[in-house]
Amino acid sequence: MTTTPNRGTIPGDDRQYSPTRLDGWLEMVNGPAREQPEALTRVQIKALTPRQLLVYNDRRHVWHANLGPFKTAQLRQLHEGLSEIVGSNRHDGDKAKPAALVDAYPGIGKSTAVMEFGRDFHLQEIELRGDTTGTGHRRVPVVYIALTGNTQIRGLNASICRFYGLPTTGDADTLAARAVDAVLSMRTSVFIIDDIHFLASGTSNTVRMVNQLKFLSNTFPVTLIHVGVGVTERGILSEGKTLHAQFGRRTTELTLLPFQVENEKGRQEFRRLLLTVEQKLILADKYPGMLADDLADYLLARSSGHFASLMALINRGCYRAIRTGAERLDVELMNSVKNDAAAEEARLELVAAIEAGLLSAKPKSRAPKSRKRKES
Repeated sequence: MTTTPNRGTIPGDDRQYSPTRLDGWLEMVNGPAREQPEALTRVQIKALTPRQLLVYNDRRHVWHANLGPFKTAQLRQLHEGLSEIVGSNRHDGDKAKPAALVDAYPGIGKSTAVMEFGRDFHLQEIELRGDTTGTGHRRVPVVYIALTGNTQIRGLNASICRFYGLPTTGDADTLAARAVDAVLSMRTSVFIIDDIHFLASGTSNTVRMVNQLKFLSNTFPVTLIHVGVGVTERGILSEGKTLHAQFGRRTTELTLLPFQVENEKGRQEFRRLLLTVEQKLILADKYPGMLADDLADYLLARSSGHFASLMALINRGCYRAIRTGAERLDVELMNSVKNDAAAEEARLELVAAIEAGLLSAKPKSRAPKSRKRKES
């Protein structure tokens, strides 16, 4: 039995891929920039046919869900640190390359920030050296893997092989040899290993984690960029035991901080981000200052200064504003939007501090009144 496809259907602009596979990573790296939907007025939206409205709103939903990345001061600082480490790691293969550890709170956007660095580095290498190696292989400057569960050495090696599209059969040594051959033939120079707190997690001790990370640095002639949560707290960079000291000497710790609004500089940076995001929103009744003036304190309290929580909140707010026909973001609408549990837990304390005048996201140089557009 055959089926006839619906006439006039659209696939949508969702880009479904996994960056933990080479084809998915290449799609992320080489994919075209999204085309921003046209900003229509309420009158223009009302003039759309039901189908045109469905298509227009679908495009807006995808657009809002994929805003960024935004070059915040925190992101630029992290990229500068990573660039310095990776760029200076031009050691020959018989020398271990120093690694980077990006350790930060969850919900900060560290994975997105590191992947953006990996994307930029990949494109730079292809521009400099070509997309094909001297031996005719595809050049793959960066490998990205994300760990899950209580990952052991064999699972780690299998993840690397899986990225390249290689067989994942065999023991840990067989998989490692297979992966090293791919690294050398495809001239890979950076491994991004996300969620490394899953290495020997649970009741396993810190020494086991250090052993696994040391195995990577000794086996693969690449710069390792580890990304995780609470890794430093385990003491893997601390001096004392010889193994820990050796790993600590080879690893530079970097982080990505939440937005800091305790000083004027931080408030100005937070405002610049909100203004940038505001300009990208496609809502009929959007107005200058909608986020940066009227919702600055509110968004700070709801996100606790965490970038991922902030963007999830704005994205869901836009979805609700489009679905309900509100076509703008305000406190009443945003109060009906749910955010992640961690942000909601921190919300009450931040709201109390803001209401008591102890904290504010608004720069002191800003007038208290916004430039809200008059209702028509």
